[in-house]
Amino acid sequence: MDHSSTPGPSSTAATAFNNADETFVTGMIAHHEQAIAMSDLLLDKEGVDERVLSLALDIKEAQGPEIETMNDWLADWGIVTDDSGMEGMDHSGGGMMSDEDMAALESASGAEASRLFLEQMTQHHQGAIDMAQQELDNGENPDALELAQTIIDAQTAEIATMKDILATL
Repeated sequence: MDHSSTPGPSSTAATAFNNADETFVTGMIAHHEQAIAMSDLLLDKEGVDERVLSLALDIKEAQGPEIETMNDWLADWGIVTDDSGMEGMDHSGGGMMSDEDMAALESASGAEASRLFLEQMTQHHQGAIDMAQQELDNGENPDALELAQTIIDAQTAEIATMKDILATL
């Protein structure tokens, strides 16, 4: 996906955005950051199912660059983000894991860590799909709309994979 825009008057279409776009991008950055944190917790463990480790790596590889792209959009849109402000937000909705959920994943090991990661990430992905659908329904920025569809497609497929793996653990 090429998210670059050419300088000059033609770039105004690429930088046009509304409140739904801003909400989607800022929320999805925090959402992706937590998915990467969950993946990192899992990747540090021993005895985890290889399929689950592979999935965690795939999630990191997909969502890291998406975070960079979304941060670039915010900069292009002139939106200044204050990371400390995001920390104070209640992220228990939208599929976000609570501190207790994260602690449970951190303390789990082996097969239990595999199962817990898959269950939590399924819930997490469903929240991201819901956020992306809100963007498709209300957003206007073409790049953000394209990313929202990409997230829906990719994470729907990953949910199916996670359910298949869970059924065999």
